[in-house]
Amino acid sequence: MSLSAAGIISAINDCVSLFLSAKSAISSLRSRWSGSQEQSLQDHVLQLQSDVQHLCDTLPAMYHLINGAEWRSYEDHVAKLLPSLKDAVSEAEDLIDEFRWHEMKVQVEGNAIQSPFIDFLDKVIHGNFNKLNDVQLRLNYLSSEMKGMGLREVTHRFAKSVRPVTTSLLSKETKIFGREKEVKQVLGFLKVPTHPKRKRATSSINASTSTSSSNHVNGEPKILSLPVLVVAGIGGVGKTTLAQHICNHQRVKSHFELIIWICVSNDFDEERLTKEAIESCTGKEAKIDNLDSLQRAISNHVKNKRLLIVLDDVWDDALKDNGRCWEMFCAPFASAQEGSAMLVTTRCPNITKAVHTMEPVIVEGLKDDVFWNFFKLCAFGSTSSSNDPELECIGRRIVPKLKGSPLAARTLGRMLRMDHQALHWSSILESELWELKQKETEIVPALRLSYMYLPFYLKQCFAFCAVYPKDYKFEKAFLAEIWVAEGFVEPQGGVPIQDICYQYFEDLVARSFFQKVNGRYVIHDLLHDMAQKVSEHDCFILRNKSDFDKVPQNVRHLYILPSSEFDDSNLLRLCKYTKLRTLICKIDLGRRTCFVMDHWCTKLTRMRVMSCAFTNELPDSIGNWRHLRYLEISRACTLKRIPSTFCWLYNMQILYAKKCKIESLPADFDKLTNLQKFEVKELTIDSANQEGRGIRSIKHLNQIREYLVMENLGILSKDRAAEAELKNKKCLDKLILNMRVAFRSADFYIHNNDTEVLEGLQPPTSLKGLFVTNYVGVSLPSWFQPQNLPSLTSLRFEGFVGMKSISFPMISQSMNLNETHAIGTFLSLTDIAILKGENISSLEDFLLPDYIPAIKKIRISNCKMLESIPGEVFGDFHFLEELWISDCPNMRLRRLVSPSLKELYLCRSSIFCNIDCCSLTFFHCQCNFATSIQLQTWSLPSLKKLEIWCSSVTSIGGSPSLSVSTGTSSIRAFPSLTILEIQYCGKLSTLDELLTEEYLPAIEEIDITGCRELVSLPVERFVSSPCMKRLKVFGCPSLKWHKGQVFPSYLQVST
Repeated sequence: MSLSAAGIISAINDCVSLFLSAKSAISSLRSRWSGSQEQSLQDHVLQLQSDVQHLCDTLPAMYHLINGAEWRSYEDHVAKLLPSLKDAVSEAEDLIDEFRWHEMKVQVEGNAIQSPFIDFLDKVIHGNFNKLNDVQLRLNYLSSEMKGMGLREVTHRFAKSVRPVTTSLLSKETKIFGREKEVKQVLGFLKVPTHPKRKRATSSINASTSTSSSNHVNGEPKILSLPVLVVAGIGGVGKTTLAQHICNHQRVKSHFELIIWICVSNDFDEERLTKEAIESCTGKEAKIDNLDSLQRAISNHVKNKRLLIVLDDVWDDALKDNGRCWEMFCAPFASAQEGSAMLVTTRCPNITKAVHTMEPVIVEGLKDDVFWNFFKLCAFGSTSSSNDPELECIGRRIVPKLKGSPLAARTLGRMLRMDHQALHWSSILESELWELKQKETEIVPALRLSYMYLPFYLKQCFAFCAVYPKDYKFEKAFLAEIWVAEGFVEPQGGVPIQDICYQYFEDLVARSFFQKVNGRYVIHDLLHDMAQKVSEHDCFILRNKSDFDKVPQNVRHLYILPSSEFDDSNLLRLCKYTKLRTLICKIDLGRRTCFVMDHWCTKLTRMRVMSCAFTNELPDSIGNWRHLRYLEISRACTLKRIPSTFCWLYNMQILYAKKCKIESLPADFDKLTNLQKFEVKELTIDSANQEGRGIRSIKHLNQIREYLVMENLGILSKDRAAEAELKNKKCLDKLILNMRVAFRSADFYIHNNDTEVLEGLQPPTSLKGLFVTNYVGVSLPSWFQPQNLPSLTSLRFEGFVGMKSISFPMISQSMNLNETHAIGTFLSLTDIAILKGENISSLEDFLLPDYIPAIKKIRISNCKMLESIPGEVFGDFHFLEELWISDCPNMRLRRLVSPSLKELYLCRSSIFCNIDCCSLTFFHCQCNFATSIQLQTWSLPSLKKLEIWCSSVTSIGGSPSLSVSTGTSSIRAFPSLTILEIQYCGKLSTLDELLTEEYLPAIEEIDITGCRELVSLPVERFVSSPCMKRLKVFGCPSLKWHKGQVFPSYLQVST
């Protein structure tokens, strides 16, 4: 059921608008029909409008009838009609949704004279909507049948035959299994002494004959309110059994003078409960009907007595009237003696939260060994080890399915005990728990009580979850989107629909229908069994080929698990289930997927939610899925384009292809006005296609996330570029603006309009990554200011051939300091790359700590005219960790000071004259111009790895005075260096100045490769070092080893 009351009103309004416009269009299109045909068509549309109105008016009563019928579904005749009623209602919803689609089409197309109405009116002429009357007649019939069974007004409460009030203080259990911890907790909370001094008077059975103890006098301490201990857990877990065991415990009976047991169940009526409390005290029926008199009577009965009152099986209705009923019932028990208490058992978290005054005792499933013994008792009638070994083996495979639930063990134990044949036991093993016929007091019906007390809108949300397999990890946001797409969520004024969904979800969590596990949510296996039972006609999971024979004929929601048994021929069999609304397919058929999907799109025309693992393309027939709201392609695949027919899906809300790179969108993509989320790994819009009209396809696509790539923007006009309305795309993370794909020299673009185009492409303020490539403008756009990009973390300029310098907008000197900092600072920017800036000569006004204080990584490459960077001020970049400078041959590097820098790459660029980086751990130095490297100008105390690749260098080292004594300490060149690589230094002849123990006290590995003129190595200096582990020398033909050179055995030497 997918239309709420508000949704029905909206549907009526939409349909009224459609029919009014249709009647007007008939006159406008009269040339298509004769006069009699025109009048007949007008009559048809008028009757159709009346029928749709009637159907919409009928649906609220049908929802009410379904909700009521579920309370009586234990009756066979109701259980048989209920699926038919649900099916008829779904049929009605689909019909109404089709009319709404036509209305949306009219709104999107915007011209009543053209195709929108021709399509609709042709369907009217051909009788496509004649089934409207059939659905109405079917609803009327089923409604009449249901009401004939007494379902006109149903009290939302189970009959006594289904939910008998049978629990009492006297337990049938002779032994309790595995609850020692819980018993100890309860006795502790109730302050029951370990060694009672004397036996006190009695339980509820003989309490009326007890006399007051000597200490029960007028001065006896009283209590302001009764302390409440809650024993909580899901249905069937053993809460009642635990409470009975506590009441019959000898220490409890000795400690409390009076024990009252009341089975509350689903009818929290103060008068009834007070009467039962009196009857429990006196053993006689209470004949008073006045609540005030009843409460005075119970107050007198418990006065000055140490009391334990047990309220078993309390439900949420105990909190009705804002908790007034609960407070009213509890009030008389304040006359009891201090030390009295109330014990409440419940499966409802709201009750636990509202009434407990001490830490609740949570009862969970029995542990493995204990549960196995209990299961054996239920199935074999004995816990002995002399049972049939084959049956025990089958039993051990059944037990994990029951999740430690005592009631589940009793339920299956009863079935198994009926026939001790392996075939019978195996059939139960292979069956789902929900498929087994059970008594109303057994596990699935018992858990179904929790479901029945849900509001109708939560029932359909939870029941739908049965389509997912057991142990499925749910995410709140994901499930909320699916519920909206299915139509389960009722609008509430101006409240965002997502917030309403989240509240639904939290309500189900609060009622223990979901359990949080590692940040996501799961449904307890037994609750999942119950969900499958209540949705057995609507939801189904295909696990293997044999399951195809079990699919319900009117199935609405289907999940296909991965299986090697499935192929395209199997999946094509699904085409006969024409009422499917949800299809989640985890099968990857490769290139055959599109073939199968084409058939689905043709036959399964009521689809609302589709999730497939893989498809290399979407078929053109996808336009048939007029009801579709949610489409997901979950795996990486080669899907590159979206067909034009996709633009007919006016209901589409969510499109996820998070691992796909989409290279084009149809021109009419902006007609998907209901699209809320569009997430792909990357979306490319090429302005060269469709003469720039591709830009229009994203005009209203404000939900796009992740990457947006826009190609060939240089061909656009400023106005056409502005049509993209990038500023409104608040969810966009990264934006790539490629002005042209095939780049030519800057002279070719003398008369370019790049600056104007880029001006019209202002991104949203939420943007995190901005990449601009092949830009030939001479200045940055006016929007490139910190206040317009406050969330920007990554910036990349590549191929800026028109600009000679990059700088931020000047900030007025008249502004105060704080205001300047707020307006002129990119506070979030951590990563900058400037690549292929052929004419950029200066970055002195760009790489400044005042503007980019949070920067962590700077990369500059292929800026042939760049002469310098302000390395002296890098010390004020407190977070800078990585600096990469490559292919900048004209750069004259002076001093680099950076206490935070950890990695430095100098590739095919000059070397800094002075380097002072106390945190640097990695340095790659590749310079083809330097002839010498003066190590005395480097202060790198934390350096661990040094790579030197300099083809022209002839010497590496420094003066022997580098190791300078200062007082009693000695300053060493590279005290932390463990790895040294010297490669392709073709003119280097010696390393005698560098390879000394003073320079390299911690060295572990030395790699010397491709140094063709190297003639000697001072091996004797370092082979004796205790740290040295590996020496590699390769491609050094001039190197002469000392004759008879011997290396230590622990040193790995490669030559």
